[in-house]
Amino acid sequence: MVTVALPDTWVYALRLPHDPRAARVARTTVRAALKGHGMAHVLDPVELLTSELVTNAYLHTKGPASLRLTALGEGRLRVGVWDSHPYIPAPFAEPPGDRVPPGSVGAVGGRGLLLVQEFADSWGGWSLGSGLLDRGAGKLLWFEVGGGAGVRSRAT
Repeated sequence: MVTVALPDTWVYALRLPHDPRAARVARTTVRAALKGHGMAHVLDPVELLTSELVTNAYLHTKGPASLRLTALGEGRLRVGVWDSHPYIPAPFAEPPGDRVPPGSVGAVGGRGLLLVQEFADSWGGWSLGSGLLDRGAGKLLWFEVGGGAGVRSRAT
């Protein structure tokens, strides 16, 4: 009898409405997908960073967002979050090796994207422009974790 091993590559995509509950839905989806595929070793950083990116999409845009989880094989995972605004924030817009300074002690926000620098192995962003007929094409921000790479880099 021949047995077939499940591939270690897969993709999940989820469209998220402009809703304050979108980050919770994204975290729940990440948790279920990673546990279901035996990738619990990256669950904590992926859940945290996904929540940050989806929250920022909600706070800084007026349209929907989407989440894409892509298992690249060998324990690596890429997470992409699309939203309707073309602006790419730091650290996604910074040259490789540049570090975004921490916000002031009394600041209400501004710490979330610093977490990407600390917990992701690599990250990047693509502006998709403002779109045809003034329909915002937006941007895609992504990060990768896992696989024991241990090297942090940034690519665009």
